[in-house]
Amino acid sequence: MNAADVLIAPVVSEKSYSGLADRRYTFKVHPDAHKTQVRQAVETLFGVKVDRVNIVKVQPKPKRRGLTRGSRPGWKKAIVKLREGHEIEIFEGAAV
Repeated sequence: MNAADVLIAPVVSEKSYSGLADRRYTFKVHPDAHKTQVRQAVETLFGVKVDRVNIVKVQPKPKRRGLTRGSRPGWKKAIVKLREGHEIEIFEGAAV
């Protein structure tokens, strides 16, 4: 799997932006990706050093609109903590 295939998109939320002060960045990742692949992808795409990676599997939510039932799809996210002195520039300057 390529590094560009592992990271799908950054997660944009208040909780993810509150972690920027602690050098924690949140990404939506490929469902088959594991910690080592996420670490290598972040290091090659952004040129930073990763301290640790946490993977969270977001479960699908059942939803209903009238009598029609369905569910939101589940997805996988990675919370990446960078080493001291490293930062990703695309997240800097983003207002919460």
